Amino acid sequence: MINLISRTIGNISSLLKGLQVKSFLAVVVVGFLVLTTNVSDGPNDKGLKERVRQQVEQNDAQRPKTIGQWFKDARETEDSPGERLQKIGQQSGEAFKEFGSGYVKGAQETASDVGDSAAEAAKDVSNKVGR
Repeated sequence: MINLISRTIGNISSLLKGLQVKSFLAVVVVGFLVLTTNVSDGPNDKGLKERVRQQVEQNDAQRPKTIGQWFKDARETEDSPGERLQKIGQQSGEAFKEFGSGYVKGAQETASDVGDSAAEAAKDVSNKVGR
């Protein structure tokens, strides 16, 4: 009985030593990867700025697209809350229409993918049953 207990303690202690070595090696490998990975400068990428600007300006909606445009629009209608509310209503309607068109397109693509997957699954099942 004493021999069993001492063997169990020995096995547990060797296991713990092995885990410490493994975790140390994992930290060393991750550190090596982090220090040697070449990361490009994102903020200095002028092409990225231009692509984002084109993506924002691609939409022909008459509503503000940036925070600066939103604040400018708010300053222009600062003295007339009725006109401001009317503009907000119109802009919200445009935004919902734009969102809805994107939602419908995404839903159609998803439904098509689900239909294709279901047809493929049915074909797989019929092939297995036919064997």
